[in-house]
Amino acid sequence: MKDRIKKIRKELDLTQQEFADRIGIKRGGVANYEIGRNIPIDSVISLICREFNVNEQWLRDGTGEMFIEQTRDEQIASFVGSIQASADDSFKKRFISMLSALDESEWEVLEKMTLMLHDKMD
Repeated sequence: MKDRIKKIRKELDLTQQEFADRIGIKRGGVANYEIGRNIPIDSVISLICREFNVNEQWLRDGTGEMFIEQTRDEQIASFVGSIQASADDSFKKRFISMLSALDESEWEVLEKMTLMLHDKMD
């Protein structure tokens, strides 16, 4: 399991600290899992699977796919949820907050601008 935990973290391009923060444990805990000093308890395995959309069977024994495939709506909900859960005032959080304040006419303008940008890239 130690190699699979590290593989998840590397795949998501997270430091041990970022990974630990997302699941609410200490960085040293992640380090100990990755070197095989400790094996995560079931609740930590559940946190990893839920937070990073990891297939629990793959994490436990390496069978199946690493990640659980999500619908577009599930991906959006997961993304927004992870942003809301962060304590910082990141660009992502400010940007989602700005988008949530748009009215219908502003969404139409944004869509037109995006289409114009896309046309210039072709």
